[in-house]
Amino acid sequence: MNGTWLDFEKPIVELERKIEDLRASAPESAGIEEELGRLERKAEKLRRDVYSKLTRWQRVKLARHPRRPYTNDYLKYIAPGFMELHGDRRFGDDPAIVGGLAVVDDLPIVIVGHQKGRDTKENIYRNFGMAHPEGYRKALRLMRLAANFGCPIVTFVDTPGAYPGLGAEERGQSEALARNILEMAHLAVPIVTVVIGEGGSGGALAIAVGDVVMMLENSIYSVITPEGCAAILWKDASKAEQAAEALKLTAPDLLELQVIDEVIPEPVGGAHRDPEEAARRVKDAVLRHVRGLLGLPAQELLDRRLEKYLKMGVYLEETAAAASGPPA
Repeated sequence: MNGTWLDFEKPIVELERKIEDLRASAPESAGIEEELGRLERKAEKLRRDVYSKLTRWQRVKLARHPRRPYTNDYLKYIAPGFMELHGDRRFGDDPAIVGGLAVVDDLPIVIVGHQKGRDTKENIYRNFGMAHPEGYRKALRLMRLAANFGCPIVTFVDTPGAYPGLGAEERGQSEALARNILEMAHLAVPIVTVVIGEGGSGGALAIAVGDVVMMLENSIYSVITPEGCAAILWKDASKAEQAAEALKLTAPDLLELQVIDEVIPEPVGGAHRDPEEAARRVKDAVLRHVRGLLGLPAQELLDRRLEKYLKMGVYLEETAAAASGPPA
C-alpha cells in the first residue's frame, strides 16, 4: 500500500493498512478471521461509497493519479511481444509517444499511445506525456504503415496536451496535429481509440480520430485542462474545480453528449488499484470492436467514420434574413 494516494482515498488506504497489519501480526490467532472479515466488509463498503460519488474534479485527479497505468503498462499485459518502432524519419524520436507492432490474440495490430513518466527523471525524458511534432509525425508514419499492410490501429490517449514550447512551434506543432487529424480520417483500416487517462485538446485528438472512441471510467477528455479554462475565464487557476464542472469532461458526460462510444468500467477504486484487471477489460473492449470493424468494406468504414464526426454537436440553422435581425 506504499506510494502516493489522493486525499479522498486516504481513509480507505488507512483501513486497508490496518487489515494488512492485523493479518501480518497474528496470522493464526484465534478469532482473527472474524475481525478481519468485519474490517474487509467495512473497507469494501467504504470503497464503493467513495468511488460511486466522485465529483468531476475528483475524476480529474484520478485521471492524473501518479499510480495510474500508462500505455507501456497496458502493453505489458495486452501485447507482451510488442515491438516498439522509433523516429519520424525527419527530425528524431519523441519518447512522449510510443508506437509499434503487436500481435494480440493472433491479430496483428499497430499500437500508438502517449507515455508519461513515473518519477522526475522519466517525466523529463517523456516530457510529461506532452509530445513534440516529431512524436505526432512518428505516430502518423506508423499509422500509414498499418494502412499499407491492412492492419487495424489501436491508440491510447493520455496527455495534458501537445507540447507548446518554442522549439515545438518552430518545427510545426499545429501543422503536425492538423495533418494527423486529416489523414486519420482517410486511413482505410479500423481505428479504435481508448482514453486511458487525460485526453487534452489537439494533443489528444491528433491520435484519436477513431471509428470507435472509448474512455476508461475515470479518464477525462476535454478541449482544455480545468486549470487552463479557469485561468482564461476567471483569471484564476484556483477555480479549476469549478471549471471541471462546467467542462463536462468525464466519461459519463461525453457518452451522454455522444462524443464517445463506450465507457470501459474500471476496477473499484480505479485502474491503479488493479492494473492487470483494467488491462483485461481494455483488451476485451478493443478486440470486440476491432473484430467488428474488420469485416466492413473500406469505403463503408470511411463513410461511417465521416458520418460519426459530422453528426457531433448541437447547432441551429437560421435563414439569412432571420440571422440579420429586424431592419433598423
